Amino acid sequence: MARRWQVLLVTAVAVFMGFLDVTIVNIAFPDIRTSFKSSSLADLSWVLNAYNVVFAALLVPAGRVADVVGRRRMFFIGLLTFLAASAACGAAASVDMLVAARVVQAAGAAVLVPTSLGLLLPEFPLEQRATATALWGATGAVAAATGPSLGGVLVHATDWRLVFFVNIPIGLAALIPARGLLREVRQEGGRLPDAIGTALLALGVAALSLGIVKGPDWGWADAKTIAALAAGALFLIAVVNRSSTHPAPIFELSLFKVRSFSAAVSGTFLFSLAFYALLLCNILFLTEVWHYSILKAGFAVTPGPLMAAVSAALSGRFADRYGQRVLAVPGPLVFAAGCLIFTQALGPDPHYLANYLPATLLTGAGVGMSFASFSSAAVAELPPTRFATGSAIASCLRQVGAVLGISVLIALLGSGQSLHTFHQAYALMALPSVAAGLMGFALGRVRARDPLEPAVQTAESTP
Repeated sequence: MARRWQVLLVTAVAVFMGFLDVTIVNIAFPDIRTSFKSSSLADLSWVLNAYNVVFAALLVPAGRVADVVGRRRMFFIGLLTFLAASAACGAAASVDMLVAARVVQAAGAAVLVPTSLGLLLPEFPLEQRATATALWGATGAVAAATGPSLGGVLVHATDWRLVFFVNIPIGLAALIPARGLLREVRQEGGRLPDAIGTALLALGVAALSLGIVKGPDWGWADAKTIAALAAGALFLIAVVNRSSTHPAPIFELSLFKVRSFSAAVSGTFLFSLAFYALLLCNILFLTEVWHYSILKAGFAVTPGPLMAAVSAALSGRFADRYGQRVLAVPGPLVFAAGCLIFTQALGPDPHYLANYLPATLLTGAGVGMSFASFSSAAVAELPPTRFATGSAIASCLRQVGAVLGISVLIALLGSGQSLHTFHQAYALMALPSVAAGLMGFALGRVRARDPLEPAVQTAESTP
């Protein structure tokens, strides 16, 4: 196997772990609750929420630090941190210990995601970079979609602790070959990001995510929800103001002057609203309406991520030849069509092959096309010294979209998990998907930048 494909495999494994833990713990949550019966549901909810909030908050600072300190060095720091935290999660004797370990685990994942792409892109020639980025980007989507099925198998085999311990052999499989494969990449003479800006960004994303996640529990008109959302908005406004004048800003506003970047990250955010809501909605529908067991529901959703993986591989090659826009427009629309079929085909009685499978294959194909095209377009025209930073911003918006989409779903299903409510939820998911498809038109003609080309003004955009 050529060296560059070995690098892709190693970095993809790291991304797989980071995004797998976004969803795999969802299906283990009932078993965790059984182990800690004395803890309140509100306390236990932070086992899920802490990871999502910290992961979203630290992605951009981690990517910027990696560009300056060295992506290879930060990759190993992130990987070892993630593995150690996973072991601590599996061994946790209390809810407090488990939540604390999840925070550290999310910090490691936030380092892994942007550094992995920053190490990958310089290995590939221009004519293969869309394929490589598509496979890298789709790995995260497949991991998130695989989480419920893999989690169901692991919990059924033993208990919830195996959900965390499984990361160790996966991580070691990447760690050992990575030592000899990965080359150090850094921005010569670069500065570490603005420390105050970093803190403001982390606080802003954390506060905004907190308000979105807890809104259904606290109430959207509750003072705590309003305060969290307002604080998040104020912090993010402060980040923008500070980034416009600081010599080493944490949030590089000039990146958004690159049309392909701004359109791609916007499309990623919109599509993530629907995608992550669909993952949870499918599990809840299968278990609550069709009364599938956790194990059976896990296997029932598996064709979706498998289709996403196949679609992403084919889409990457197609994008290399014809450009990302030809996939970024139809991909989300195919996903939306699958959601609309769910609203019309799913009934109270289980008819998996006739009613569920065709729709989940469509949504899976849409996932592969969408993330493949948006992921590669987001970094294609950025200078090589901004690969990690650009991918971190895209991943951050992807994660914030996930938190918002899931929160809206929970708020909707909180009124009652009837068949009619699920139909409404699936129909609602089609809306941001269509918006993401329309955003695909804004990509324009994307021209990939040579990885060896010296950095030029970041504001350069495609005419």
